[in-house]
Amino acid sequence: MDALVARSRVGVHRPGPTEAQEAAARGALLVDIRPAAQRVREGEIPDSLIIERNVLEWRLDPAGSHRIPEATGSGIEVIVVCSEGYASSLAAASLRELGLHRATDLDGGFVAWAAAGLPTRPADQGLRRPGCGQQHG
Repeated sequence: MDALVARSRVGVHRPGPTEAQEAAARGALLVDIRPAAQRVREGEIPDSLIIERNVLEWRLDPAGSHRIPEATGSGIEVIVVCSEGYASSLAAASLRELGLHRATDLDGGFVAWAAAGLPTRPADQGLRRPGCGQQHG
């Protein structure tokens, strides 16, 4: 697994928390792929899109019939967030394979974001968000 994660990061700039926050302020999509139970335990980044890992590609494929409105083209900047920055590296690599060449992930994940003192909030338990809980295919 370590080798797979390392390969997924080759040649990719992974922003830290402050840089990711600045990118989001410019319009980058912060996409949280953590499962609901983990978001309830850890919290959420305000204004992040919640798209659980199992439907990520379907929601962000600009040509897909199950995409979210924010999936406007292959040039969108996407910063994937998981808990510590491992699963998000693999997810971002998958998005790049899909053609989203600006997809990357948050170095250190949500844990690093919170440790940097950036805004967090309790998880929206039971609230439907774009891409969450919808069926694919």
